[in-house]
Formats: sequence, C-alpha cells, structure tokens
Amino acid sequence: MSSRIKASSSNAHNRRLLAEAHDVNDILRTISARWKMEILCNITIGVNQFSRLKEKFPSLSDQILGKRLSEMVSEGILVKEHIPETVPPQTIYRPTDKAMALVQILRQLHVWGNKEWK
Repeated sequence: MSSRIKASSSNAHNRRLLAEAHDVNDILRTISARWKMEILCNITIGVNQFSRLKEKFPSLSDQILGKRLSEMVSEGILVKEHIPETVPPQTIYRPTDKAMALVQILRQLHVWGNKEWK
C-alpha cells in the first residue's frame, strides 16, 4: 500500500519548493554519492587505474568502484582511455576540464569548511 501526499499538505508544498531549486540540489546529490569525490580527487593526482584505486581504498567493493567510475564517465567528469599497446591492455581514467573545475571548488569548500566549521 503506497501512501499518497495531499496536494495541499506542507509536505507537498516542500517538495514543490525543492523541485524549483533542483539545480543546486541535483548537483549536490550527484557529487555526494559515497566515494565519488574521494575517487575523483585521487584520479586528479595520478591514481588513475582501477587496481590502484582499489589499493588506495581496500574497503571499497569492486562493484561500487566500477559503478562510481561509470557514473563519472557518463557525467562527463572522467574520460576512460584504453591503452592497447600494454600487455595486458590497461584502462586509465583521466579527469576532464569539468572535473578539474569541480576539484577547485572542492578545495575552496575544504578551506572554507576548515575556517568556518571548526
């Protein structure tokens, strides 16, 4: 049995207001997925292969790591490159300009948070 929200309820009103502010909320929801920003920050400093990321985050499951990498590729944050001349063939992930801009914002947020929230 699913519950329905009355159109005149405060909950329905709040949902409408949040939907109107979707841009920032959608961005925050997208980048705040568990492990996503940790993975991105490590890729920007050169930890750019699946196996190296696994070494860096041993408690991160292969499934979640693969999912987060795929999400970031589809979001245009990472580029997945195959290096065919290696044996066995290797795959690396490179940050896009969009990713580098995001990392700059994250660094600024980190500085601000250390100053204002501690």
